[in-house]
Amino acid sequence: MKIELRQIKIGAIALDYRDNAEDGVVGYGGNLDIRPPYQREFVYKDEKRNAVIDTILKGFPLNVMYWAKKEDGTYEVLDGQQRTISFCQYINGEYSININGVDKPFHSLTDYEQEKILDYEVMVYVCEGSDKERLDWFTTINIAGEKLTDQELLNINYTGTWLSDAKKKFSKTGCVASKMGDKYIKGVANRQEILELALTWIVGDKKKISSYMAEHQRDANANELWFHFRNVIDWVEQTFPKYRK
Repeated sequence: MKIELRQIKIGAIALDYRDNAEDGVVGYGGNLDIRPPYQREFVYKDEKRNAVIDTILKGFPLNVMYWAKKEDGTYEVLDGQQRTISFCQYINGEYSININGVDKPFHSLTDYEQEKILDYEVMVYVCEGSDKERLDWFTTINIAGEKLTDQELLNINYTGTWLSDAKKKFSKTGCVASKMGDKYIKGVANRQEILELALTWIVGDKKKISSYMAEHQRDANANELWFHFRNVIDWVEQTFPKYRK
């Protein structure tokens, strides 16, 4: 596997930034897949997100990021999604930060402050290799920062139509599974905890989730899993008509 270290300006990474929700997040002039299918949604809390901008304005170094070069010549983020979305959202005017007691969106910064952010260079390791090599590398470097859950790591190996549909039903904030089971289940949808729970219900043992995902990876949808989840919730409501917290 080939690995190359590059210095890339934030302004270039934020160029043509678009968050298309379930269809993904892109930047770098449309050439960077910021949130590949196996990645989690944005999970940084406000203070951590704001700390990224504060770090940049102070000229302190951000941790190194990792990209993978794809066969078509474009790139995907292996590690650094949360930091990348943090500064892209700020430049895009999606939130403000407190500077000397005043909330300031990007457009209200001085020209000097804006240029300081746009010209800030991040260190990016770009790797090029097979899918397995890239995903193995992603698993290896995921030892710091926002550590992946077991289910998020499983998602790395079973991307495809089944997983995309399953994430729509079980992994999005405010997803249909979360709304249907809000009285009976616990878990954070965008950390894949509800998806993991549904999979455990259908296979009976958490250790069997990997085999189930491998078997259904190429399925057109995750309807079997959804119907099973829905039937469990329906059974609970019919069996215990009087709800007790």
